[in-house]
Formats: sequence, structure tokens, C-alpha cells
Amino acid sequence: MTTTLDPAALDAIDVHVHVEQDAHGCFSLDRELMDASAKYFRADQDRTPTVASIAEHYRARRTAAVVFTVDAPAGTGHPALSSEEIADQAAEHPDVLIPFGSVDPHAGKAAVARARRLVTEHGVRGFKFHPSLQAFEPNDVRFSPLYAALEELGVPALFHTGQTGIGAGLPGGRGIKLRYSDPMLLDDVAADFPGLTIVLAHPSVPWQDEAISIATHKANVYIDLSGWSPKYFPPQLVRAANTLLKRKVLFGSDFPVITPDRWRADFEALEIKDDVRPLILKENALRVLGLTG
Repeated sequence: MTTTLDPAALDAIDVHVHVEQDAHGCFSLDRELMDASAKYFRADQDRTPTVASIAEHYRARRTAAVVFTVDAPAGTGHPALSSEEIADQAAEHPDVLIPFGSVDPHAGKAAVARARRLVTEHGVRGFKFHPSLQAFEPNDVRFSPLYAALEELGVPALFHTGQTGIGAGLPGGRGIKLRYSDPMLLDDVAADFPGLTIVLAHPSVPWQDEAISIATHKANVYIDLSGWSPKYFPPQLVRAANTLLKRKVLFGSDFPVITPDRWRADFEALEIKDDVRPLILKENALRVLGLTG
């Protein structure tokens, strides 16, 4: 088995893969939220693959995967999976797994210190945030020290944006507020921290035009295409991916709720220019992740 990630050996890089169960049988969300999410995505496949099984799944497809959990105890009351453990397990599969960390922004100085340790001691290559699940407004100045640390460390921050399947269909959406995931809140962050690479995760419905505008205006902002089958992508997103944002858009599946096989099969049917496809599937991610050499 390859001991390091070799871009030439890969056909694609999936920048959005969730670890939803750890080696101890603990889950990233409580059962009600997991069931609601599965119903929303009509996901009938295994929702709880381990880090090792994720590596096996992606290795068989000549694809690398950015893996992470979401650390959201303040927002959900549910204990988080360990980003340290995920990163250490991912290090056993460096040919296909790229670990991201997650910290709860509400932890303040402790979140900043932990983020630094995750990079320097556990080798994470970026961070995942979910403002709606973590119940925070990304542009609140209280979180500026965290962004400053990530900017200094030179690692990207991937933010959930738009609608979420977590809590969908439940009374009050289980208290999860969509407005926290309005990408316009991240325009402030991108402006205030120009050295921080920001990835807006998902087609940002109902704020798709805003996301396109931000990624067009801010050199440090990208968009990943996870969480939706490509056949449902808003037409303006497809146009932008083909033209002015062809170097700013990234392949992401949202595995395990959407598999890379399903995503790529639907992507093949999408009207994307031949010279743009390799940018979206791999080349743009190599640049964002700092894997270009």
C-alpha cells in the first residue's frame, strides 16, 4: 500500500466526508437527528462506516477523502467524536485520507489552543464548521481569535452553508437555525481574514447567488458541491462552475449520506466542459489543500 498521498495515483479528491461513528461505537449525532438526516437524503446505505472502512471504500475508487466530524456539544448537547482520534486513525491510511479537525467555537480560548494542537500534534490539514449545528454566527467577533489562528497555521476552513438535512422534518427542526448558515456571514470572515482559505460547503440554497457572488469577489473563497446530487444543482451554479468559478469549485459528496459513486454518476450526466471536469474533481482541491508540491 502507498505510504503517502500521491496525486498522480488519484482520479479525484472528495473534500466532504463525514465520520459518524468512532471505534468505540459512539455516534456523531443522537439517533433522532441521524434518522431525520437519513430520511431527508433517502439514504439506505450504511450510515456508520469507520475510518478504516472509509479508507477502503475510497482506495477502491482511486479517490482521496477529506474526513472529519463536527464538534457541536454547545449546540446539540451531544458529546462529539474525537477529532484527535479521527486524525490519528486517518494517519494509518495516508494514501487516501486527509484529516480535518473540528472544534466547538463556543469553547473560546480552549478551541484556539486545541486547533493548534490538532495541526501541530495530529497533522490535520484543515477544519470543519457547521454554524447551524454548532449554533453560532460565523462573523461574530468573539470567534476572530480562532480564525486568526487558522490563518496563521495556513489551513483552510470548510463551513456548512445553506439548508441542512440535520433536523429536517422535526418540530422546529430540533431548534437548529438555518440563518447561521447564510454564506453572507462568511463574506465578513473572508474580508477580515484574507489569508484564510474558506470553503463554502454545498449548493447554498436558498442563498446560492450569494455564495457565487462571494466566491467570485473573494480570492480566498471556494465552493464545494457536496450534499446534493449534481442533477439537482441550481442552474446558475452549473453556469458558474463552467466559467468564472471553474478554478474555485470542488468535488464533495457528503458521504455517507451521498456516496461518491452516486455523485460521480450524476456528475457525468451534467453539462460540464471537458477541460473543467478535472479541475472540479481533483486539481482545485490539490491547490486548496496545499498538495501541489
